[in-house]
Amino acid sequence: MKTVRTWLLLILSVLIMCTPSTQRWMVDHGAVIRGDRTKKKLALIFTGGDFADGGPHIHRVLDQKNIKAGFFFTGDFYRDPAKGDLIRSLIRAGHYLGPHSDKHLLYAPWHNRDSSLVTEAVFKADLLANYQAMEPFGLKKDSASFFIPPYEWYNRQHVLWARQLGITLFNFTPGASSNADYTTPDMQNYRSSQAIYDAILTYEQNDAYGLNGFILLLHIGTDPARTDKFYFRLADLIDALRQRGYHFQRIDALLQQSIKQSS
Repeated sequence: MKTVRTWLLLILSVLIMCTPSTQRWMVDHGAVIRGDRTKKKLALIFTGGDFADGGPHIHRVLDQKNIKAGFFFTGDFYRDPAKGDLIRSLIRAGHYLGPHSDKHLLYAPWHNRDSSLVTEAVFKADLLANYQAMEPFGLKKDSASFFIPPYEWYNRQHVLWARQLGITLFNFTPGASSNADYTTPDMQNYRSSQAIYDAILTYEQNDAYGLNGFILLLHIGTDPARTDKFYFRLADLIDALRQRGYHFQRIDALLQQSIKQSS
């Protein structure tokens, strides 16, 4: 039965990688990056590696707003005893928790994306080590098979390698600048929280599909050098988007629907 399932997943992977973006959903380098653009639904996801300072606040806001989000952490994050209570509380609240690479490896050069900086063996060993770090929390590959790559950077080869393990690599939807919430004032690409907030709502106004099907990426924590923490604007952002008619969907539900449409 497992063999049949594995082959079906591989066939689905090929279909996704060979199918261009349509009016309903989007793929990039073989991975889904946006869900159904005909429906006013979007998903919030948070990644984490070194920092988790926003965790308690984000958890409270999501609980107050009755939203289930996706959280994708490195193996080092899962292994850190100081983060254990936060992880368990997110699981109890019904959020989706998945992997983000054990050691947060850079898979491909920034200016030569189609080449790989990791071998297949290194890629798979690192990803499986991430799952090993998740196991003490009761998180297993079969029930947490969606994976966002480190640095949100990958190519078609990495999508296929993940699929061979029964794991679906996906990425955030670009354009709204929410992922700039990690930047610090010393960086050339620094964006203040107000600038990020404005950019999200401006994108929603200007894109033909608004934020329909969007996978909105934020970080659960940032470097102390960034004192202007965007997660303190999360409640305002949720309220603004709901006023515009959007509904928040857990990431696995959004992805499953998009992948189903692609087959």
